[in-house]
Amino acid sequence: MIYKSKIGLVMFIPLTIVGVLAVIFVITQAWGGLAIIMVAALFIIHMLATTYYTITDNELHVRSGFIINQTIVINTIKKIATTNSFLSSPALSLDRLEVFYNTYDSVVISPKDKAGFIASLKAVNPQIEVSEVER
Repeated sequence: MIYKSKIGLVMFIPLTIVGVLAVIFVITQAWGGLAIIMVAALFIIHMLATTYYTITDNELHVRSGFIINQTIVINTIKKIATTNSFLSSPALSLDRLEVFYNTYDSVVISPKDKAGFIASLKAVNPQIEVSEVER
């Protein structure tokens, strides 16, 4: 099962900045700057399109562009907690889940369908503790 990342309004800030800079570079005919901004825009769009989480038989695959391609064995997941952490992560929204696995590892993600995502993980590993963090 594939779960796309929720896209929050915060992710549109970099796109807005890139758009404004692109207009400025076109007006001032700064073609070098426009080329650099277009590469940045393509990178952002690529990350928006390729950030998702896949649950297979006993693995959670976390994918975010060409930067993050992580596999977690679902039976090693201990806990899932909601978080609004600003830390850099494969999450396109601040409405996030932190998945704790192994002894000290965790990953912060933002599946669009959080309830379905958690239910899919718990179907494989019913021992996963789920906790809400006060906001």
